[in-house]
Amino acid sequence: MSATSISRIPGLVSGLRHTFDTGITRPEAWRRAQLGRLRALLTERGSEFEAALHADLGKSGTESQLAEIGFLVSEIDHTLAHLSRWMRTRRVAVPLAALPASARVIPEPLGVVLIIAPWNYPLMLALSPLIGAIAAGNAVVVKPSELAPATSALLARTLAESLDPRAVTVVEGAVPETTALLDERFDHIFYTGSGRVGRVVARAAAEHLTPITLELGGKSPVYVDDSVPLAETARRIAWGKFMNAGQTCVAPDYVLGSAELLRELAPLLREAIHELYGTATHRNPDYGRIVNDAQFSRLVGYLDDGELVTGGGHVAADRFIEPTVLAGVSRDAAIMRDEIFGPILPLVEVADLDDALGFVTSRDKPLAAYVFSDRPAVRRRWERETSSGALTFGAPVLHLIVPDLPFGGVGPSGMGAYHGERSFTVFSHEKAVLSKPLVPDTLAATIMPPYTAAKDALVRRWLRKLLS
Repeated sequence: MSATSISRIPGLVSGLRHTFDTGITRPEAWRRAQLGRLRALLTERGSEFEAALHADLGKSGTESQLAEIGFLVSEIDHTLAHLSRWMRTRRVAVPLAALPASARVIPEPLGVVLIIAPWNYPLMLALSPLIGAIAAGNAVVVKPSELAPATSALLARTLAESLDPRAVTVVEGAVPETTALLDERFDHIFYTGSGRVGRVVARAAAEHLTPITLELGGKSPVYVDDSVPLAETARRIAWGKFMNAGQTCVAPDYVLGSAELLRELAPLLREAIHELYGTATHRNPDYGRIVNDAQFSRLVGYLDDGELVTGGGHVAADRFIEPTVLAGVSRDAAIMRDEIFGPILPLVEVADLDDALGFVTSRDKPLAAYVFSDRPAVRRRWERETSSGALTFGAPVLHLIVPDLPFGGVGPSGMGAYHGERSFTVFSHEKAVLSKPLVPDTLAATIMPPYTAAKDALVRRWLRKLLS
């Protein structure tokens, strides 16, 4: 990866603002052309992105197509299908006191926006916000993660070749380059990553009163009771947890259940892992690797925090950790303090549903919560008594592929949401426009001073009608 010169960054941002000010990005035709080129890039050079993702994270080509490339192509297609409607001016009703008048809401682009992407899905989480930013008519800086250098370099090269370089640019680098970007004034900053860095981004944005979207993480719980088939439940939990070697922001972080249920579930999780990845995981090309040595060391430090059900093997030279399940994990164990973000799944005993709900609500609000229960009363309680970015029954992670569901966190797990139309909305300003003729001058006759007895009676009659 070749870092962008910090001295160039002010000029790059200034150039994008000039582009935006000339109106190049506003026409629907320009937006459609850019999205079409982005789609062609992903489909025609998919093998290059697969190779980069494998180099950075050991991802298999199939997983790259499913979770990154295919996801993005689907999102582009959805955006192109609905873009004309999203861009349309919307008329709204005018209250009687303001008539005659008309009112409209016009979606307009914000200006120059910054997208800061993470390393765990370095392609999808850089380009998914970009789709919304382009659809809304903005000029964009994309800052890929330096911890996924192959993908970052490929994005820098291919986006420059495929998209309008006057309106979309990539800045590569690490903390110094990101800091330099945050010193600039943007019209929106979209950040995906850790809460720690999210706070840094928020403080920098506050200097310019720049609106932000923060897509953070959190410990997403799984609750299981005895009303569901456990073998199928185990398979779905294992799939959601161990894709991308557990390095997924919405991966199941830990499982809550009664002692008896967890004793039944533990061997089924072992069987599910073997079904998905075999017993020789180290040689399985479908199973990824930990992104760097620091993350590897942190994760290995958790392996003694419970009783080993399966896994635990690790090879430092390859940054490889087996899919691991730990039973009997204490609620105050180190692994239960921070988001795991790796292939280790703790099983935590709870006395009952009340205990599980109390445990989850006493902690930071998670990005997602997953419930495996066929009892309507249990589902209702999770809906009513917990707060999370998303709540999914019967399957982890799957809510991400529904374009009309908002994706985002709440509280420490993030602010703002995107996907589908919300990706367009987050990068747009809804401008209120009201038009009222000067003749007849109904305002002078009704609500402007001097307040005559007739006007007083009119106002009071209107208020009585509102309150009735």
